[in-house]
Amino acid sequence: MLETCMNGGWALCLDGRELVRHRQDAPFAVAVRQEKDYKSSRGTVKVTVREAERIPLTDIEQSGGSVTFSAAGHTLRVEYSPLPGGAELRLSGEAGWGCEFSLPAVRGEAVFGGGEQYRKVNLRGETVVNFVSEHIKASTIVEKALLPAPLYREKSHAEIGSYAPMPVFVTDGGRFIAFDADSDGRAVFGERAYVFAFDACPRALKIQTGSSYEELAGHAAANVPNRQYIPGWCMDGMILGVQGGTQTVLDKTFAMLDAGAKICGVWSQDWSGENRTVMGKQVWWNWEADETLYPGLRGAIEKLRARGVRFLAYINPYLVKGSRLYEQCAAAGYLIRRRDGSIYHIKSTTFDAGMLDLTNPEAVRFTKDVLIKQNMLALGVSGWMADFGEYLPVDCVLHDGDPAQLHNRWPVMWAKLNREAIEEYGDEDVMFFTRSGYLGIQQYAPILWNGDQHTDYTRDYGMPCIMPACFSLGFSGVTMVHWDIGGFFSFGKLRRDDELFTRWLEAGAFSLMMRSHESIRPWANSQFDAPGVLPHTVALTRVHAALKPYIEKCAGDASRGIPAIRPDFWAAGSYAASRDEYAYFFGGDMFVAPVIEKGARSWRVYLPAGEWVHFWTGAEYAGGDEYTVAAPLGRPPVFWRRNSEFADVFNAAREAAGTIKL
Repeated sequence: MLETCMNGGWALCLDGRELVRHRQDAPFAVAVRQEKDYKSSRGTVKVTVREAERIPLTDIEQSGGSVTFSAAGHTLRVEYSPLPGGAELRLSGEAGWGCEFSLPAVRGEAVFGGGEQYRKVNLRGETVVNFVSEHIKASTIVEKALLPAPLYREKSHAEIGSYAPMPVFVTDGGRFIAFDADSDGRAVFGERAYVFAFDACPRALKIQTGSSYEELAGHAAANVPNRQYIPGWCMDGMILGVQGGTQTVLDKTFAMLDAGAKICGVWSQDWSGENRTVMGKQVWWNWEADETLYPGLRGAIEKLRARGVRFLAYINPYLVKGSRLYEQCAAAGYLIRRRDGSIYHIKSTTFDAGMLDLTNPEAVRFTKDVLIKQNMLALGVSGWMADFGEYLPVDCVLHDGDPAQLHNRWPVMWAKLNREAIEEYGDEDVMFFTRSGYLGIQQYAPILWNGDQHTDYTRDYGMPCIMPACFSLGFSGVTMVHWDIGGFFSFGKLRRDDELFTRWLEAGAFSLMMRSHESIRPWANSQFDAPGVLPHTVALTRVHAALKPYIEKCAGDASRGIPAIRPDFWAAGSYAASRDEYAYFFGGDMFVAPVIEKGARSWRVYLPAGEWVHFWTGAEYAGGDEYTVAAPLGRPPVFWRRNSEFADVFNAAREAAGTIKL
């Protein structure tokens, strides 16, 4: 039963357990007025903060189902009502003032979520920033390119931004904590209290309890309904990242099919043209087929479909300065502006682009009807990367609204536009994937991807960081996630070899969706058809396709709010059970320990409780113990539950790899 207590202050309790606690010497809420200066460069934002006033709201006045916190003429009104396992607090603060909220901490409790967090799964002791931003910093790429590997210092959690932060958290003490807030903010998970700060008062706070991560995931799904999906064709093999024009795409795709690989799609991000910069090969941001690079694209798409392969493209909410569509949209008033009325240009590496104004209904309609339906869907495109969304400048002028308050919501608005275009067109076999997100992204983006990793093994920006990112998103209610196989950023000596690409490919085979990326410098990085990689590509795409019945089950669970990719302690219900922060459950019946060190050919694996079968050999292992298992290239440590109803599927998937010499 939900009730209030007045033991030396005020508390909101559920069956005797405190959800919210307030005392005069430790107030629940503080009114804060800050002055902030934002300086952005290529999506990375540096924020300078000066706190002007801080007013602890120490006084309380209870009235029925509400309580008012106040001090020195400042007030916060809270109306509360019961939820399953907890309560919802509807918050009303003052315009022009931010708010801080303190919730009681629990000794030894671990904290997860916060949207996409790359460096750590357990956020206890960390500060988590609630501001959508570019994840990658140019300085780290330069460091890796110039410094000898031993001298590079991997960056801490506090130094790494997020494409998709969210003020949604889960604790292994059984709490689900979710703020409904748009503004810039932060969460500090200290020893005595968890402090959540926002530049503007959130609309609501939900605090609920549960006895398992699955029950807490149900609270997240009820808070924001999950509408993520992938069409069945996405599970029939691998989506090849291929660029270079019509003939190159056809030649590479058909060569892979002829080699025996299972290929379900080909993703050509340069379908609209190539833009060579000092960083490498980028896309010409003009969202129509480039007739010079991709002549006869419609016919090529039909040829691919005839062999069971879908064609995927690329789009983002920008138009490169000087392109045909840029000039058209600039003249129509569809691009964001500066305060002096000029177009606000966004710098990406070395070129300028205008940003489509998603608050302008005419710009939204043009983007859906012309750029997506006419230029992509009518061409035969079955999917695309809906990139970016995190760069909205807080000092721009929009058709409608405050950019500072819309900054975090911008990637959700972008995903919503893409989802609506598909639904209006009426093709259920079409999908897209996004990099950036915020609260509600799971209602619109069919599946996310983990952004642009470095082509290396570092735990801050390289291959390993995809796992904490998946786990954190899963705890936040975003349950369908995948990654660029091979990574993206490459510069100087920062490049991937055959071994790294294969290890990345291994993890992709045991996930919802396999999709590779050529990287920003395709010529300097190993690809799926390199002689040393090709046998593994063939074998692992066969495995992935054969796992389709199980992947369908994982996707179905994900649509109910249960993450497809879960950390090693998920089933145990406690972070104390974790032995490897990069090992993961794929669904409930598979356990994967990705190899994330160069040169390793065996791997230490701690198996969770239960009876397990080694995927590649059929050998049986008892859970709750640690083993060293062979891990040659193409054969990652993977296990399945001995009593799984999908045992026949798993055995068939192993056999599907064939007898290719590895």
